Amino acid sequence: MTAPKIRHLSLLCALAFGTLAAPLAHAGKTVDAIKQRGNIQCGVSSGVAGFSLPDNQGNWSGFDVDLCRAIAAALLGDANKVSFVPLNSQQRFSAIQSGEVDVLARNTTWTLNRDASLGLSFTGVTYYDGQGFLVPKKLKLTSAKQLKNAEICVQSGTTNEKNLADYFRSQNVKIKPVVFEGFEASFKAFFSGRCQAYTTDISGLAGVRNKEAKNPDDYMILPEVISKEPLGPAVRRGDDEWFAIVRWVAFALIEAEEYGITKANVDAIKAESKDPGIGRLLGSTEDTGKLLGLDREWAYRSIKAVGNYGEIFARNVGPDSVLKLPRGLNNLWNKGGILYAPPVR
Repeated sequence: MTAPKIRHLSLLCALAFGTLAAPLAHAGKTVDAIKQRGNIQCGVSSGVAGFSLPDNQGNWSGFDVDLCRAIAAALLGDANKVSFVPLNSQQRFSAIQSGEVDVLARNTTWTLNRDASLGLSFTGVTYYDGQGFLVPKKLKLTSAKQLKNAEICVQSGTTNEKNLADYFRSQNVKIKPVVFEGFEASFKAFFSGRCQAYTTDISGLAGVRNKEAKNPDDYMILPEVISKEPLGPAVRRGDDEWFAIVRWVAFALIEAEEYGITKANVDAIKAESKDPGIGRLLGSTEDTGKLLGLDREWAYRSIKAVGNYGEIFARNVGPDSVLKLPRGLNNLWNKGGILYAPPVR
């Protein structure tokens, strides 16, 4: 038998009996650049309560901020090795395209146009949102359909602007969009009385109402949800290794919540659990990190740094935050939501 036939037969046998070793991941150019630089450049919003917002000392907090810190913990071993780059809606895509940032974690909606034409790859959905309307209670409105001829403040260059036009066209209701280039300008115009309503993602409405309104109780969010807004991080297309790291860090945080692993108990569970799934996730029995170009404790460090997905949600946008948003669709798949992570195995 010739040598090529022998190699071919050996390969078939390895596949049949499951003995073929999985190839190890090799660092791509983004990972190499991050390691050489010593930190991750994370593109975030210029200030959205609950998602990414600096305090008076320049310390950032929020849902998207925690995700970036989890990635830094997995890749660099330190959740603090992140530089947060504030970007407005018009800047965000050029910043990731040009390499100014390594990952865009800026409550950005995943759409076909953005996925197929901007040179980006969305790594997954980390927050399921939808667009709504904020109005003063004194108008005594109960439905968005009552906004006939109303002036509605909206930010340009967002999915919200297009959704606004599509929704009222489908309802055969005429409205007057008042478009602003900046996020801050759009909601400040609303609170100053320039518009009868303000529209953006519902999480954003809750954030500006609680942070910017003199009296938040004077405003209400109308019941209609007029769009699907799947929010998630994006990276430059063409670097599969970096794409996989960002994707699987987010999945690991979701998987940790399913297993009941928290920031507080991760050490004890890592040491004591006999569950093979937990062993794979935390690196105590199997080394899944080598498939990502990471070490075996990549997920353990991420969880230890920021907690599981449920903890991140609760403190930034959920019951432990000023927004107090319900989990809703963002609950785990086995608790009434649609949040689902492929198995870490």
